[in-house]
Amino acid sequence: MAKLSNYAGRTALVTGAGDGIGKMLAIKLAEAGMTVCVQDIREEAAAAVALDIGGGAFSMTFDISDRDAVAAASERFASDHGDLAMLWINAGVGVGASLLDGKPDQVRWANDVNVLGAIWTAQCFVPLLKGDPRHVGITASTAALRTPEGDFPLYAATKHGTMAVAEALSGELAARDIETTILCPGLLNTEIWDGAKARPERFGGKRHMDPKIAGMWRDAKTPDAMWPDIERVMAAGGGTLVCATDDGETRIAMRQRMDAIENGLVEI
Repeated sequence: MAKLSNYAGRTALVTGAGDGIGKMLAIKLAEAGMTVCVQDIREEAAAAVALDIGGGAFSMTFDISDRDAVAAASERFASDHGDLAMLWINAGVGVGASLLDGKPDQVRWANDVNVLGAIWTAQCFVPLLKGDPRHVGITASTAALRTPEGDFPLYAATKHGTMAVAEALSGELAARDIETTILCPGLLNTEIWDGAKARPERFGGKRHMDPKIAGMWRDAKTPDAMWPDIERVMAAGGGTLVCATDDGETRIAMRQRMDAIENGLVEI
């Protein structure tokens, strides 16, 4: 087990840290004494967070859905900053679309960022993890643990993919003596509802969602509400942490999904 104090003076990289959960993680890891690399596809957002953090924090800008860009970024990181102690694969996009009616660019965008982006980030940056202890965090979603519903079925489907990647990675990383924390947040006050603002040019360029849909996010708790439990799980050597912010609805939905899976089990 490794308390965060064991990481003081060492380097962490947090993807998608220009706002929301990633920004919170970057700030809290810096407060724990780490030198933090703030990554985002938006150069100004990443630089602003690094500037606010201070204390040696720095920013990197690259598109996690582009395998070549991620590989080039990892090479620059190794050359300029050396080894990593902690990698938090956090970047993701919220896409308000259905599977049947989602436009091809929407489907590619959500899958390339939420699923493939997690894989590319792991492939390129895990080899830079050195020393003891080493830790990888992966942000999934409670949407990966319940039946998809509402206006975000495409998002939920890709977050099921993120969760599958996270669980598979945790096994591979354990074999390399690297600790893993899988974070499944519920509804929080983040800008993920406006994920379209970070669309790379090949997915249609920068744009914004209608702010009218932001109400339930704006009324929710802020990401820092999760930090005490994230810190606790990481100090225990990692694990899966589900941070639901409702009045038990997530627990009920998760139980219903698990019951449906179990009831569908047929021994042959």
